[in-house]
Amino acid sequence: MAERGVHLTTAFTAEDRPSIFEVLAQGSLMSAVKPALQHAVKILATSNPAHYGVLWRRFDEIYAVLDLLLQHHFLARTSASFSENFYGLKRVGTDSTHPVHLGLLRRQHWRSLLLLALLPYLYTKLEKILARQRDEDDFSIRCPQSLMQKLYRAFLAAYPFVRMGWDGWVFCQQLLYVFGKVRTHSPLLWLAGVKLSYLTAEDIRNLGLKPTGLTLNPSQSIGEKLQQLVSTMVGGVAVSLSTSLSIGVFFLQFLEWWHSSDNQSTAKSLTSLPIPPPPIHLHNQDTSLTHIKVCPLCRKVRTNDTALATSGYVFCYKCIYVYIKANHRCPLTGYPSALQHLIKIYTPEG
Repeated sequence: MAERGVHLTTAFTAEDRPSIFEVLAQGSLMSAVKPALQHAVKILATSNPAHYGVLWRRFDEIYAVLDLLLQHHFLARTSASFSENFYGLKRVGTDSTHPVHLGLLRRQHWRSLLLLALLPYLYTKLEKILARQRDEDDFSIRCPQSLMQKLYRAFLAAYPFVRMGWDGWVFCQQLLYVFGKVRTHSPLLWLAGVKLSYLTAEDIRNLGLKPTGLTLNPSQSIGEKLQQLVSTMVGGVAVSLSTSLSIGVFFLQFLEWWHSSDNQSTAKSLTSLPIPPPPIHLHNQDTSLTHIKVCPLCRKVRTNDTALATSGYVFCYKCIYVYIKANHRCPLTGYPSALQHLIKIYTPEG
């Protein structure tokens, strides 16, 4: 069976065309790097929210900028993304004789860069916005009366079908690629106008001979020198990132084990937050000195009691909802928190 499977993936494949296993492996590399970095940032933010909390709140933007620099560097110097170059692949346009070390053509370069770095960022932000809107609908925060609310509900209802259509397109493209009917395995490569191919010995030799340092020509204008200097600095940052990621890929298997189901109990015990001290009893001047349930935020008798799972404190629902949505942390302990950590408390009286 295994021999027949190998024959199926190679029977219709040209010599310079990678197999479906190679293209899927390089595609999953960056998707494994982001969760690893996100987990490291989460640990830093949990240990010191005051200093590293901004890294956690702005992780998507920071990662998008770093990914943009990294992919721009590899596309300009190797005609491939970071993961494609890691697997010895290159992007080839309509002109298959174009040297790899000169980078892609301008249009192909910018299309590839936008589809590699900008599109995943927009997709991540869209998923978070939709998740937040669903939470607000579950808590009945919005009243579906305005036109914008009706349009939003229509988009929310249509989005799963759009996502299903895209996933179906990707699956059909990969299936056709296996049987040699199409040049690319992904619609993103088709939109960029390129296909994947193996690096040849001549490509590797040219990449090794390509100069990487800063060489200023006295005949150049000040603008050209400044542009070359900025390009060299960006390239240096990208090289540092690529080197770090290349080393970090070695530890991805360990991180996968760390997040495995067999190790969840150990991971939770090592990364769990300390138990906060019990709250100080707060009393309103307008109430008696008996035990009154007072909200730590508004200092009034609590209404619609809601507990925050990350710290255990109880607030008014309106107070803690507005605070968590704006600050993403517990107002008393500073622990990173989100709207899904709000727990409604139901009493026998209500």
